[in-house]
Amino acid sequence: MAEQGPRGRLGAIPPRVWLALVLLVLAAAFILQNRQDAVIRLFTMAVIAPLWVTLVACTVVGICIGALAGSRSRKRR
Repeated sequence: MAEQGPRGRLGAIPPRVWLALVLLVLAAAFILQNRQDAVIRLFTMAVIAPLWVTLVACTVVGICIGALAGSRSRKRR
């Protein structure tokens, strides 16, 4: 019977980290494909910015919301 060696370095990485890396690559590809200018309107303000800047800003806001919601749910436990 063949012995199985210790888990490699890649096998030690948890699945959620792999998922996060895949999502990061997909987000980067999406951002790189959407580099044209966009008009962003909020109430009465209008700003013209590259679409990728808007997407990165929305991603950062989403990460912050997730972190805040996650830390709040951990405190309740």
